[in-house]
Amino acid sequence: MNYKNGKDVLPPRLLKELQDYIQGELVYIPKCDEKRALWGEISGSRKLIARRNEEIYNSYCAGNDVEGLAETYHLSIDSIRKILTKMRSAHRAAKAAVASHQ
Repeated sequence: MNYKNGKDVLPPRLLKELQDYIQGELVYIPKCDEKRALWGEISGSRKLIARRNEEIYNSYCAGNDVEGLAETYHLSIDSIRKILTKMRSAHRAAKAAVASHQ
């Protein structure tokens, strides 16, 4: 986060208005919601986890058990079950969407 002097970036009228509320203190001004990236979008973590979850689901469908997947992916059994439940729902929704468009 870069520090900017209000004198350099704000119109004088707005600067005066802010000075009525806050003088000499630091103020964080967040980005607009439309410009804010979702968690993991910039770093690529979101895509990596989605790919990992797809691998877990495909491995399970291929016959691997929950305990083995938990060990392979270093996750708890509960985490594997949550991933499988979420992926199963997503796959069913995708199949239903395809079927409704045919």
